[in-house]
Amino acid sequence: MPIKNILVVDDSATDRQHLTDMLVKNGYKVFGADSAADGLTKARQLQPDLVLMDIVMPGQNGFQATRALTRANDTSHIPVIICSSKGQETDKVWGLRQGAKDYVVKPINAGDLLGKIAALG
Repeated sequence: MPIKNILVVDDSATDRQHLTDMLVKNGYKVFGADSAADGLTKARQLQPDLVLMDIVMPGQNGFQATRALTRANDTSHIPVIICSSKGQETDKVWGLRQGAKDYVVKPINAGDLLGKIAALG
């Protein structure tokens, strides 16, 4: 199934806007959420084709939100790519163990991220 609708979950308005601009220029429809809780709610409501998830956010973090999304019956079919400044190998392994399909380290390389999105579709 081709990916068309993407939910970007990031507490940084700058990072959300950067990802949104990049994705919209490449033909995707983008929704934003500024916290993990907001992201979980919007994922359930919107049923996007993909979620791009930050890790470091106040309250619930992206690892916890990814685990919740990938294990809930109504959202387990939605792939998650983690987009985080946390670039340690242990962070990547933990993110994938929470159910993420891939992990991209900020600053985001557009070609790399777009390739990963295309590979999922």
